[in-house]
Formats: sequence, structure tokens, C-alpha cells
Amino acid sequence: MKRYTLHEPFSIYHFEADVWQHSVHKHTYFEIIFILNGSGLHHINGHAYEYVSGDVFLLGPEDFHHFEISEITEFCFVRFNETVEKEQPEAAWQPIIKTLLSTSSQSSNSIVTDKQEKQKLLHLLAVLEAECANEKSAYFDMVRDSILRSMLLVLARNLFNHSPASEAKKYSVEAILMYVRQHIFEPERLTIGHLARQFNYAPAYISLFFKRHTGESLKQYIIRSKVRIIESRLLYSKRSLTEIADEFGYTDESHLCRQFRKYAGVSPASFRQRG
Repeated sequence: MKRYTLHEPFSIYHFEADVWQHSVHKHTYFEIIFILNGSGLHHINGHAYEYVSGDVFLLGPEDFHHFEISEITEFCFVRFNETVEKEQPEAAWQPIIKTLLSTSSQSSNSIVTDKQEKQKLLHLLAVLEAECANEKSAYFDMVRDSILRSMLLVLARNLFNHSPASEAKKYSVEAILMYVRQHIFEPERLTIGHLARQFNYAPAYISLFFKRHTGESLKQYIIRSKVRIIESRLLYSKRSLTEIADEFGYTDESHLCRQFRKYAGVSPASFRQRG
């Protein structure tokens, strides 16, 4: 599968098409995809989702996708790498964006459905494009990064806050999936016992319920979710295996290596070299 590379921290690509020219592909970067006009199908990770004007998608490096255009479509792709979450680690927005980007490969259909929220994002996009038209203006990098962070925070608000596990979806498999994605770096919250208490299921039943609806055991889903993000860390960061093991709550580096090899088929070191 073809992989597209971004050779700079940020780019924006605005275009119109009646036929999608690119084959199924992955990226080395994140991208926010705005559907400004048109309709069709967006194929993401093997699944097809209808898209219409106003839809917004967020894809990560391990997502693969392509479009099937029904009505001539105006796209705007905002592309960026992981550096957006690196600055000012003490800032309140930093962990929110980190969580959003670490779960972006789980996003499927349009993240935003509320018309007012869509309008806010379009206003931010208009300002971002205007700034990018004059990259030599004073404080350009800071203004650009601030707008991008604002976009990501709006996306996070829509992706996370509209589906709290304690509200109407508390008994749905979607709520469990969302909870796992939100707490993937907190192993103490992802034990079967804790999840059973969180969603008011018996420990034995929550596993059966999850597998019945997804075809995969809850434990396997959690591990595979970790492995997908670890793959991204290995390819697109310089973090050591020890640092990655600590980030994901493994007891030590060898524990990480054993589990990674079981699910990825190769050791973390081999995966990093091969990538």
C-alpha cells in the first residue's frame, strides 16, 4: 500500500474533484479532511461511510483510505505531524490533543454533526487559509499553530464529550469502545473488573457482550489498540522502548516486546528498522 509523506510540519491542500485520483493509501502524518461541497463515499480502514457537505474527518498515520465521489466535491486537507502536541506540555490543552491524536485511527464517520460546531470549524479554516496565504507575516507560525490547536480542541469536544460512558450510551458497545480509546494509556482503567463496574455488567458477561458485537474479545481489542499506537510511536518518534513501555503501563521493556511480537509478528526493534 502506498504511503504519502509530509516533508514539513504543516500543509494545507484545497481542491475540487469529480473523480478521486489517488489509490488506497496511508500517511506519515495526521490530517483533518473538510468536505466543503459534494457527496459520495469515504472508504476508511476497509469500511465505507457516506459523506456530504460539512462533514469533517480526522485520520492518523495508520489509517488507510480513499474517496468514491458521487457529486463533484470540494475538499480541504489540513495536514500536520506530531509536533503539534510537543510544545508547552504544561498547557491545559496538551493532554486533550494528545488523547485525540492517539485515538484518531479509531475515528470513522464525520466527527462533527452539530451545525454550529461545523460552522465554527469552517470559520477557523477560513482564517487558517488566509494566514497561510501570507507565510511571511509577523508571528505566522504562532498564529497558524494556535488556529490548528483550536480546530483540534473543537474536534476533541465533539468526539469525546458527546458520548460519555455514563450517559445514554452506557450500555452500548460504542460506549465501551469510546471508553477504551479515551483511557488507552491508563491500564488500571482497562481491566475487565473495572470495565464491568463502569458499565454495570458482570465481569464474565461484558466480555461475551463485547465479542458478540465486535467479533473480537475485549482483551484482544485493548491490546491491538495499544499495538497500533505503539507502531506509530516506533515509526514516527524517537522514544526508546523503555519510554514506550512506561507510557503504556507495561511492567518493563521485555513485557512490551513479548506482547508486540505476538500481535505484530516481529519485535519492536525489527518493526522500527523495517519502517
